[in-house]
Formats: sequence, C-alpha cells, structure tokens
Amino acid sequence: MRQLDLPAPDINLQVGSGTHAQQTAQIISRFEPILLEKKPDVVLVYGDVNSTVAAALVCAKLRIPIGHVEAGLRSFDRSMPEEINRLLTDQVADLLFTPSEDGDRNLLKEGVAAKKIHRVGNVMIDTLLQMLRAARQSVPEDLPERYILVTLHRPSNVDDPQWLMAMLETLSSVGHSVPVLFPVHPRTRQRLTQSRWESYDGNGLRLMDPLPYIDFLGLQTRASLVITDSGGIQEETTFLGVPCLTVRTNTERPVTVEIGTNVLVGRDLETIRRETATILAGKHKQGHVPPLWDGHAAERIAAVLTSCTEALLSPLVREFRVDKQRSG
Repeated sequence: MRQLDLPAPDINLQVGSGTHAQQTAQIISRFEPILLEKKPDVVLVYGDVNSTVAAALVCAKLRIPIGHVEAGLRSFDRSMPEEINRLLTDQVADLLFTPSEDGDRNLLKEGVAAKKIHRVGNVMIDTLLQMLRAARQSVPEDLPERYILVTLHRPSNVDDPQWLMAMLETLSSVGHSVPVLFPVHPRTRQRLTQSRWESYDGNGLRLMDPLPYIDFLGLQTRASLVITDSGGIQEETTFLGVPCLTVRTNTERPVTVEIGTNVLVGRDLETIRRETATILAGKHKQGHVPPLWDGHAAERIAAVLTSCTEALLSPLVREFRVDKQRSG
C-alpha cells in the first residue's frame, strides 16, 4: 500500500485464510451489513478472487448494481476456482469492464447483453505505467547483464512435490549459463520446506524472499526471460516486451499469447528447456501491446460510471432516498 501510495481502507472485513467456502461465506456475511448501512449507488468488484464473487452475490441479492472490472476473461478450465468466480460474477454484473476484445466475445457468447459490456483496457497497466519510473530506479546495481526471472505459486504446480523438485533441477541446470532469480511465494516456500530443496540454491539459481511490487516490476523490465504461472505477469511482460513462458496449459489472458510475448509451455520440463534456449538465443517472437493498454483504463471506467449511475440506481438506494425525503 505504501509503495502504491494507497490510503488505508475505510473498512476491513478481517477475513483471513481458509477454504474457498469459508472465505466466501465469511465475506458474504460481513459485507451485507455494510451495504445495508452505506447504501451505495453501485459497487465495483475486481478480478476473480473469492471476495469478487462474494461481494457480487451480496449485491445481486440486495439489488445493488455491480460493476466488474476485468470482466470476460476465460481459461475455459472449470477446475480453476478463479474460473468459477469469473463466470458467476459476470452473470450477475450490470456493468462489465473488459480489458481486451476476447473478453467482449466471451461475454456475448454467454448471453450477456452488449449494452452492459464496456471495453476499457487494462487497469493493471495503469498501475504499471505510474510505477515504471520508480521500478527502473529500484533495480540493484549489481544485477547481472542477463538473467531469467521466475515466479511459481499455483497449487496445480507447487503442490506437486515431485514436479516442483524436477522444476528446480531444470532451473538450476539453466542457471549454469544464465543466472536465474526466483522470488519464492510463501505457498511455494512452504512446499519447499517439506523437500530437500537447499541443494538447488546457488550455482546459478538464486532463491529469494518475495519482493514488493515495485522491486519485482524493476526486475521484470530488465529480464531476458520471465517464467511464471501468474496471470498478471503475463500481462505485464507483454506490455514491457519481455519474453514470457507460462507454466500452464491454458490462460484466461489469450491476448498475451495471440499478439503479446507470452508462450504457454505447460508443465513439460523438456518444453521449458527448449523454449528457454530459443529465447536466450534471440529467436523469441516480437509481441505487441494490445489496444487500450495505455494507462487510461481507470479514466474510461469513471466515465462509464458517471454516465450510467443514475440509470442503474439501485432500488435499495431509491427507497432510501424516498424515505429520507418523506422524513425530511
């Protein structure tokens, strides 16, 4: 929050870790009283986490209009909890703010009315552009001229101890020619403590503590290659023009593959080695920045909200205003 110059939240629901059901249920029960007290004209939810769908469901029940930022993204893999959250949120949302054309197409195929869909661009790129100068200044002076940056955190990858150890061995092997920097996610670190991973740290592979956003972004700007299973990093590398290998068989951000710098490599270690060698040899594809990824997505969202709020005004708020006028 300090790095991004964000104010402290007005309200903290105090919902910590737990199962998907536990988190979602706690958010629903704690968010409803706040809406009944505050009576907002519209509620914005972002992304695809449990709080996104939980807040959207509460709003739908109370007939409060919902705006979904980053709507329409689909991996078409319902084994991913995030996919379920995306599908449900988009079905109850009143304003769907998409980052790219594929989001529009997905929503139309699912029966969402075209008038609800607003392509605004990518708000993550808004943040990236605002922080880019600071990120570049945060790069350590002793950084190698060439290096690979790695991040892995998805349960489908790191909860498989045999694959995770084999992946570390692969990265260590690659690190003999080009240094590999690996800021380790807490979930991944927890899994590593259960295995003999120390032997892979060093000799070209450097396991690091998690980094703040600006520091990690700075490393991305200079990387020769990023290997990840993160959705957001696929977008950031595409904008930065940095080659990216995504250790997944699918992505909800296909625009990063179709016109960006991203390549899906799955979990096949030989494919990862081969694609890494190709990129380091300078034979990677040259991507392009998707339309509207220009740092002004939030402004477009604000413009839509300004023009649509009165028409969407929730029955709950209308009743509140009528009662207030009568009592006044």
